[in-house]
Amino acid sequence: MIELSVNKFRANLKEFVDKAIDEHQPIRVNRREGKDFIIISAEDWEREQETFYVLRNKSLIRQVAESSKTCEKNSGYKPTREQLEKINFI
Repeated sequence: MIELSVNKFRANLKEFVDKAIDEHQPIRVNRREGKDFIIISAEDWEREQETFYVLRNKSLIRQVAESSKTCEKNSGYKPTREQLEKINFI
């Protein structure tokens, strides 16, 4: 994470915003008085929101855990070749 003062951020706004967007680098902006803040791209923020949603959904987490167990045992659902071809548009 990049950390810098609010003055440096203000003076180089475009550069740091581009870094947040293009390099997916979160930027922590330190303020002399007041609370710091973080700059992230909209894409990263949306991804984080999806992750938070999944982590809050106990039912979905249970399904993922059960699916992981069946995958490890190689005992989960196995589609037929025809089903795979439909999925893969072959």
